[in-house]
Amino acid sequence: MWNEGEMLHYLQLNLSEGRLQHSLGVSETAVALAEKYGANIENARIAGLVHDCGKNMKDDQLIKVASEHEVQDDEIYIQNPSILHGLVGSIIAREVMGIQDEDILAAICYHTTGRKNMSILEKIIYIADYIEPLRKFKGVEELRFLSYIDLDAAVIQSLENTIKYVINQKELLHMDTVEARNYLLSKDKVKR
Repeated sequence: MWNEGEMLHYLQLNLSEGRLQHSLGVSETAVALAEKYGANIENARIAGLVHDCGKNMKDDQLIKVASEHEVQDDEIYIQNPSILHGLVGSIIAREVMGIQDEDILAAICYHTTGRKNMSILEKIIYIADYIEPLRKFKGVEELRFLSYIDLDAAVIQSLENTIKYVINQKELLHMDTVEARNYLLSKDKVKR
């Protein structure tokens, strides 16, 4: 597996400066959340740093990499290829950077859509991507606060925000996002 310096060098060559700064912010936020929730700090640092390694690829490149790896043709991916960047990022992380840890790879793969029954690291990367220090949107401060109180509640809120946004854009919702929200809500009701 590449060391962190090699990963950073790859990102410097393949991401815009803004996207690189975002990735550094996600990594920093993921480490803080990992410390709070007892997750593996090094895995959080790496997954946060590398999560967007496929982000600046063009749509046709994302589709090509996905099809070369026999990713099922999905109407949502075809109509909105940019959401493939997480899945393609996990492929780059494994095949180019040598990352073999399945939890890191899953956190990279699902950081945009979420999914049913996410691991603690997957939740951390999902929410860190949403609340890192460069993010500016109405309600981000409240969500940052909530992230350190109740990780599941913060993930549910961000999933719901994403769902509303996608609906308002008249775009297709990825079922992983809906299933992630429903799973966490069901789990929360079982706890009561």
